[in-house]
Amino acid sequence: MNAFQDKTAIVTGGASGIGRALCIELAKRGALITVADINGSGAEEVARKIISGGGRASAVRVDVANKEELQALIHQIGRLDYMFNNAGFAFTGELRDTSEELWRKIVNINLWGVIHGSTAAYAVMLGQGSGHIVNTASAAGLLPIPMQAAYVTTKHAVVGFTKVLRAEAADFGIRVSVVCPGFIDTAMIRNSPVLNARLEDLEAKIPFRKYPAEKMAMDIIQGVLRNKAVILSPYYTRVLVKGYQLFPTLMEKTIGRKTARDFRSIRREP
Repeated sequence: MNAFQDKTAIVTGGASGIGRALCIELAKRGALITVADINGSGAEEVARKIISGGGRASAVRVDVANKEELQALIHQIGRLDYMFNNAGFAFTGELRDTSEELWRKIVNINLWGVIHGSTAAYAVMLGQGSGHIVNTASAAGLLPIPMQAAYVTTKHAVVGFTKVLRAEAADFGIRVSVVCPGFIDTAMIRNSPVLNARLEDLEAKIPFRKYPAEKMAMDIIQGVLRNKAVILSPYYTRVLVKGYQLFPTLMEKTIGRKTARDFRSIRREP
């Protein structure tokens, strides 16, 4: 049985990266996709690609940080089977270089965007007695990664929020999962601001190869089908998380400090 056939799904951040890959793969499986993104033309391009391939999709420009926009989108859909709160923002830099403006932007998108999308979808799904909310966090939501203080803060919050909602929603027939990807090859990664350093110098220090967004989308779908609480991929993220759970002090002294020193070796004084 195809769990996605004729089911409705909203994917925020659907114009690129993991969101785009999710939209395309879900459409292949028969879902009716709403591609939602602040990049309206990008969302339309993804919807056209899906339709040209025989799938069903529509596009809408939405700012997930705007509660009213997201609520209006969800309620106009009517029945909602899957809500993928996937939109995100990232930057890299030391806490001492991070402005309040950047803090507010990342919290509004990464945390409030998930809260707005989840609460609005939850209200609809309570009336249905079914549905699945899938929130994209990050492996950074399970690990203390230096030079990512704001990103790690929001993603830890998303993991905690999602786990609580999963427990609350279970008796109402609603499933909730959190996705914790590693280093994925996406436009968000390529376009993320790096404070007082060059992106190419930073990427040269990262010991992992970028994981394709298409493979990550497949991993997410498999996790959703299994109703996994935490969808953690690729494999090295599972190794790192397990290592941190077992040996937190050792991981902080080795990988954590090495990451900080690697960044400071490429940092340029402002």
